[in-house]
Amino acid sequence: MRIIRVGLDTSKHVFQVHGVDEADQPVLRRQVRRGEMEKVFAKLPATRIGLEACGASHHWARVLRGLGHEVVLMPPQYVKPYVKRSKNDAIDAEAICEAMSRPGMRFVAVKSAEDQAGLMLLSVRDLLVKQRTMLINAMRGHAAEFGVIAAKGPVKIAELLQRAHAPEAGVPALVLELLNLLSNQLDALEARLKTIEAQLLVRHRSNPVSQCLATQPGIGPIGAISLALRVPDPKTFRSGRHFAAWLGLVPKENSSGGRRRLGAISRQGDAALRKLLVLGATAVIRFAKPGKASPWLVNLLARKPKKLAAVALANKMARTLWAMMVSGEVYRRPRPA
Repeated sequence: MRIIRVGLDTSKHVFQVHGVDEADQPVLRRQVRRGEMEKVFAKLPATRIGLEACGASHHWARVLRGLGHEVVLMPPQYVKPYVKRSKNDAIDAEAICEAMSRPGMRFVAVKSAEDQAGLMLLSVRDLLVKQRTMLINAMRGHAAEFGVIAAKGPVKIAELLQRAHAPEAGVPALVLELLNLLSNQLDALEARLKTIEAQLLVRHRSNPVSQCLATQPGIGPIGAISLALRVPDPKTFRSGRHFAAWLGLVPKENSSGGRRRLGAISRQGDAALRKLLVLGATAVIRFAKPGKASPWLVNLLARKPKKLAAVALANKMARTLWAMMVSGEVYRRPRPA
């Protein structure tokens, strides 16, 4: 009996294993506790193991590779069609084993522990930004209950507090105390954000790919290091269009009978990268001026709304960024016609 392929369905405590032989007949079906994983797979001869891609799957891929196995990760949405009726861990493991055998299956590159640490920096930064927005909205909302308002934006919070503390505002002492409490929490968040952004800037300066990507207009240090960490192997994509499709920046297609029907963008793939690209494209459009901006962008803005043009420009930027990651060349501005 020679196991040629193993599907592994992971969870928090119990893992389901499904292995097949050269005739694609199941020869290994068992549950494994988390603490027994390394012992079980250390005893197995080197084989090919498939998992659904998620945060923890990269850790197990590194562990299993260290035991001599070949490990591949697959997007969960590509495994779903191979799930038979009903759903349980055994059926999921069998579906993973079946999906990884398909010649047209697409796989996810395994991230290193260092890259995952950098991605955690980005995730924590996003969380702190959301918490900062929540605190600011709470302060503005509570102050408005007592007739105190100020312009929007983090920089206007000091003005809001100054107006609330003015004697003529007549704000109760308890409200001022609570606003000060929220203000101190906001200051602590700002300090943590500055620390994390400084660490990200250090990573950006030490990463050649990130520095290369930052030469593209609309891509700053945060966007560049996000792309460098989230796309460790750009050659996984066959072209820039495939990369843009992975980001969800291409139209949905519902074609049939020779008639081509294109809809809105799919919004599939990595939402964080898509958001950064659209924001970067919006910044480029904001400062675009005839004679300095590319003729393609000027013509697009003359025909389409700015938000639609931003998505189209983000698609174009994604293709350019893929080419830069593959070739290692910095951005070259298009020459005027």
